[in-house]
Amino acid sequence: MMTAFTRNYEDNSTEAGFQFTFYCDVCNDGYKTSFIQSETSKKNRGLRGLARGAGALGGLFGGALGNLGYSLERGGDILSERFDGMSAEWQKEHEQAFVRAQNEAQQHFSRCHGCHHWVCASCFNEEEGMCTDCAPRQKTAVARAKAQAMQRNLDEAAAEQTVWSGKLETQVITCPVCGKPAGAGKFCQNCGAGLQAKKCPACGAAVADGMRFCGDCGTKL
Repeated sequence: MMTAFTRNYEDNSTEAGFQFTFYCDVCNDGYKTSFIQSETSKKNRGLRGLARGAGALGGLFGGALGNLGYSLERGGDILSERFDGMSAEWQKEHEQAFVRAQNEAQQHFSRCHGCHHWVCASCFNEEEGMCTDCAPRQKTAVARAKAQAMQRNLDEAAAEQTVWSGKLETQVITCPVCGKPAGAGKFCQNCGAGLQAKKCPACGAAVADGMRFCGDCGTKL
């Protein structure tokens, strides 16, 4: 039965070896312990390699060596099946590795005397013996309060400023030639007539580019 000093951890172990990640209860930053290779898995790989080598020799020379390779291959398969189901040897190694991992990880965490959570060094107030949630660091709390007050002042000052005072209007330009909406360019998007206005030399009225007669006085342009 494995009992951790904190419940906030993850078991990253595989058949090849053992490794664990312990997390801070405040910021959830993790510390991953050193990898510990499984001696049982290493022994199993060696047995499988010996079985394959003996099988190859049996293929060359035949007879008793061939039978030996077959027997060792079967033994390797049985061990492999036991590892798939995590053998008793592996489980024992797992528990021992977990104890070692806890001893390693616990050096990087402190227990809060207020909420009893395990936290990393960044989230532990050593002066108060508590986590920063229960006892924030004074300098950090003051700096945060100043920053929040400054932001409120900036928001209030910005809300009182008049940035733009115009009217929201839309203007549709009608082509004087085809009478349809002409768009925002220099030429009508329907008929291509120029939209830059000229002045009639006789009456001074605005006349669209391309018009042959003034629309007010009829003077030929």
